[in-house]
Order: sequence, then C-alpha cells, then structure tokens
Amino acid sequence: MSSDKTTYGYFGPRGTFTQAALAAHLESVGAADRLDASVPFATVTAVLDAVQAGEIDLGVVPIENSVEGGVSATLDALNARDELYIRAEVLVPITFVLAARPGTTLESVRAVGSHSHAWAQVRGWMEANLPAAHYVPTLSTAAAAEGLGGPDDLPYQAAVCARMAAETFGLEVLASDIGDNASAVTRFVVVSGPGHLPAATGADKTTIMLFQHDDHAGGLLEMLEQFAARGINMTRLESRPTGAAMGSYGFSIDFEGHLDDARVAEALMSLHRVAARVRFFGSYPRADERPAGVVPSASDESFADARDWLEQLRTQG
Repeated sequence: MSSDKTTYGYFGPRGTFTQAALAAHLESVGAADRLDASVPFATVTAVLDAVQAGEIDLGVVPIENSVEGGVSATLDALNARDELYIRAEVLVPITFVLAARPGTTLESVRAVGSHSHAWAQVRGWMEANLPAAHYVPTLSTAAAAEGLGGPDDLPYQAAVCARMAAETFGLEVLASDIGDNASAVTRFVVVSGPGHLPAATGADKTTIMLFQHDDHAGGLLEMLEQFAARGINMTRLESRPTGAAMGSYGFSIDFEGHLDDARVAEALMSLHRVAARVRFFGSYPRADERPAGVVPSASDESFADARDWLEQLRTQG
C-alpha cells in the first residue's frame, strides 16, 4: 500500500479514458491504491478549479488527441487560470465499443450518445453499420454510458465509450473496436498548483502559451525563430482565440526540452523580449520517454563554451 496522501481528481464520471489515464499515472508513481479515493468532476473546468482552490492536489485532464488535435476546453481553461502547472503527461490508446442496456439489439438502436471527440473517431463505423442512427452529444463517453444505467427516457439507446465504462455501468457490448483509426491515442496531463518542477530527464517536454503585442506580418515567425535558432523541436503548435477581439489569437506550444536546458532557457528569455506575454505551464517528462534530438551546437556544453568565450572577450578588452 502507498503512504502517499496526495489527493487526486479527474474529468469524470467513472469509466472515462481520463480515469484510465489517472490509473496509469498512479501506477507509475507507486500509488495505485489511491485510485478509489480520487474524485471525478463533471467538466475539465471543474477539475482545474478544484486544483486552483486547493481542494485536490493533482488533477488529470485530456489535452490532445492524435485524431482531433488539441482539446480546446483544456487549453482555454488552463490559460484562463494563473498558477497552474503541468507535472506529467500520460498517453492512453483509445479503443471504443458500442454499449447498450442488456437485451438491446444493434437493429433497435436509433440514436447513439457520446462525446463529440469520440463521435468524430467512429463516424466511418457508424455510417457502415448504423447509417440511420443520429448522434446525441454528452459531456463525456462515460457520461453516455452512465446515462444508460439510469432512467428509460433517454434520447439514445446506445453509447460509444470505453470498455471500462461499459463494465462499470453494467452495459452489454454490442460491438468492439469500432474506432476508424486503430492507432488513435489521447494525451492527458497531470496538473497542480505552484511547486518544484520535475527534474530534467533528457526526455522532457515544455508547454507554453505565447501572445503577440499586435497582429502584424511576420509576428508569429519572429517568435518561432527563437526555437529554430536554438535547435528546439516543437511537437505541437495551435492558435487559440484570446477573446479580446476578432482575430486576436494566442499560440499554444509544446516543445522538446526542459527549463533547465540551456537552449530552452535562452529561448524563453528571447521570447520574453519579443512577445507580449509568455505563459509557462511547466517542463515535465515525456510519456514516451523519447530523448530530445539535440544538435551539437544546441547542447548545454556548447552554450557554456559560448559564455566562457564571451567572458574572455570582456576580460581581454
């Protein structure tokens, strides 16, 4: 049994892929017994609010899907809250089933409930097998499954969800592996309040949000050049509206490396000069443990050698 007293929350209800991500994270830190004590929240916003208020220590939310891209609810909610930081990431393969109340037949399904991201990943199967069924949006895949365990007056007869959700809510699986992309993966992040950064491992990722002073030709290029000049590889770049005015956007970016890496520190300092604002969300180990690709000129040793050379110029002058 773990002696860890950390409190955890996740985007629920029970049976979501997010709960599966939390289970994987807890297993990795030797605290698997904390899963039953973790708290499900109805929305991503509610999870992050609970972290910010100190009601829970760590919250797990989805941030990116290999098919649909970034999860806008998470990106926007993180950006709207100060003093929240990403401490870890978890990758979960996404496999969907079509589940229903026991006794339901595939032919009797007229409508299907699920989350919009899940529905987008099963459209091909639906068109081939249930072309007349219409889609009913739900807060999550597990919420769709949970609904089928309740009153009989639901507007749908089946749910697209994880097998875990079907089992949790006592449903019968009508079809398995119905996703259109067998290699679909969702990335989840573990979020906390202020604290020490996870130590650099050599296989790390950093997440930031950039804002321009104004919208002008070459503005984004000026910011992105700070990465290229230091040999930093970006793994995700998305624009998000700031809400200030039409056409006003910020840029959410993941890139390889850790704040303690010289190339990353130099890039962030330069971004602080050229951008209106840099929101730092943290440096943390990559879930796939893939080391960052660093060219010799971008190594810590190269930056240290350049600083020594500059100091010699100063003393010799």
